Amino acid sequence: MKNINYLKALLFATVFAFFGCQENDYSFGDIISPSNIVITAEIVGADDININGDGSGVVNFSATASNAVSYKYVFDGAETVSLSGNTSISFSSLGINTYTVTVVASGTGGVSSSKSIQVEVLSTYAPPVELITKLYGYNPADPSAVTSKTWRIQSSKAKHFGLGPVGGSQICEWYGAGPDEKVDLGMYDDRLTFSSDGSFTHVTNGTIFGRDPHIVNDLGPNISGYVNGADIENYEYANYAENFTLTAPGGIETLSLTGVGFIGYYTGGNHQYEIYDRGVPNEMVLRTTDAASAFDWWFIIVLE
Repeated sequence: MKNINYLKALLFATVFAFFGCQENDYSFGDIISPSNIVITAEIVGADDININGDGSGVVNFSATASNAVSYKYVFDGAETVSLSGNTSISFSSLGINTYTVTVVASGTGGVSSSKSIQVEVLSTYAPPVELITKLYGYNPADPSAVTSKTWRIQSSKAKHFGLGPVGGSQICEWYGAGPDEKVDLGMYDDRLTFSSDGSFTHVTNGTIFGRDPHIVNDLGPNISGYVNGADIENYEYANYAENFTLTAPGGIETLSLTGVGFIGYYTGGNHQYEIYDRGVPNEMVLRTTDAASAFDWWFIIVLE
């Protein structure tokens, strides 16, 4: 009996050692830093006469590199992730100004390389008083005062959230949520605060709602959120702060958020929200195009 037990123990040890060696043999391949970073910048509206653009302040960037799997744009302390290497940035300082934008190209194993580019851009847009008064409480009698207002998704209203074709003119043409339809998914308890100093704070209360794979690509792996088709419900994400600018490329009032800043439902993309309608008191209708350029996403926000 002792011999049989000994043989069993020996066999177990041999099998364990075999599989242990197999696990140690796993390889992640060569780790190579990205190289040959090339950055191009297209200043919107630039031509032979208007070399600094049309005054909208918008610049479209594109980056490529050898051995890169993703890219990150860094400007004025804000970071914007772009898997494709393409993004656009809105520069809002009035007049002609020179800006430095850095591209960080990431490779396998987390290694990265970076390169910077300078752009000289004209911005002539000054947001109308009625817009900034509505958005963050601008006071014409005390223009230097720091003011802020807090917004949320208008969940009680039909079509407060939905989607349609890119460039469409009908709100939530393909789908519009009914009143309180998305309750307890991580969106309705979000609070969005815009301040006159250009800061944007997003109180998530611990979870958010977003589109898969954009939310995972930009914010990290899904830990405990519920995957429901192409949605991730109650994705864990802490409160955060970014900045915002107001521009009007092509005469379209646009709210641009830096970094990972978003409103309502995470779609990735350029984090720019067209102010489609602000005629209703205490409300605004916004839309943005997602990272895949597949849909326009619509939101109605209301003052808290």
